[in-house]
Amino acid sequence: MAGIEDQIKELEDEIQRTPYNKATSKHIGRIKAKLARLKEDAVNRALKAGGGGEGYSVKKSGDATVVLVGFPSTGKSTLMNTLTGTTSETADYAFTTLTVVPGAMEHKGAKIQILDIPGLIAGAALGKGRGKEVIAVVRTADIIVLLSDVFNQQHVDILLKELYDAGIRVNTPKPDITVKKTARGGVRLNAVGTLDLDIDEVRSILTEHRIASADILIRGNATQDELIDSLMGSRVYIPAVLAVNKIDLISDGEKTTIENNLKDRFNQDPIMISAATGFHMEALKDDIFYRLRFIRIYLKPQSGLADLEEPLIIREGSTVEDVCRRLHRDFVDRFRYARIWGTSVKHEAQRVGILHTLHDEDLLQIIIDR
Repeated sequence: MAGIEDQIKELEDEIQRTPYNKATSKHIGRIKAKLARLKEDAVNRALKAGGGGEGYSVKKSGDATVVLVGFPSTGKSTLMNTLTGTTSETADYAFTTLTVVPGAMEHKGAKIQILDIPGLIAGAALGKGRGKEVIAVVRTADIIVLLSDVFNQQHVDILLKELYDAGIRVNTPKPDITVKKTARGGVRLNAVGTLDLDIDEVRSILTEHRIASADILIRGNATQDELIDSLMGSRVYIPAVLAVNKIDLISDGEKTTIENNLKDRFNQDPIMISAATGFHMEALKDDIFYRLRFIRIYLKPQSGLADLEEPLIIREGSTVEDVCRRLHRDFVDRFRYARIWGTSVKHEAQRVGILHTLHDEDLLQIIIDR
């Protein structure tokens, strides 16, 4: 592993030393592609070395899974206890959390699983500490809460680098890139919209991946890194919330300075919290709910009154078919039509088909064959 780490460091240094311009773009692209493959090899070796360990296999439950990610002693266990009401052992020293501790949080009708995992350390992506197990759990998350504290807010950059090196893309849309290998004909590049990459950069990156002929379609703009990610095929794209803990221990002026600094670096307003006192817990819950893109659907049975107390929680963009599958496996085959009251239709009680896209707080009645 040390050999790979040395190679990774050499390539990272070379990228830092090389100014990016038209003359160097091909060279940089190839180095980045090689670096990505080395990091992938290092992560895969770490994941294969010794298995997951007791407590690291957690069955997902609820409407979504949130993983708390932070360095040791940032207050993850205290935050977990405050959000869920469960008891995760806490202490004033590092590595208190030795296994993954699951808990459940209810918010706006959604049942959300929260996972408290051991703290990340620098080098976790390459297997240091409990990095291999922790990263494996994070990759399954629907959303990440990046937790720092007021005394170690510089750790955010290290956390983001560790996640990036492990193939986890935070708050990044998945690039719309299709690569189809061909037997002959060289590299053909097609773009929909403005594309800054040129064919020589693309060929250089593909050469490192041992691809001589391919048809490539890129919708929208794309960077070298995004093309490399598409070729790797192992990237996961996960939304994240940034929370800064222990703000009850500093002054308002210090709080404002940290808040502004992190907003500039993270391109997102951090949520300043105190897990110990419960300050801003509702704001954190709201942000988690919002970034999970949840919508609430109220159900009306074929005969009887609508249930306006307990909505069905689904993701934005879901269809009537998605709801049918959630309710019963036979509902899709027996589906006749549905009626909708809400903003997704032009008039109340409108009749719709199974592919109709639902909106937040729609009232849905599904008609099936008896």
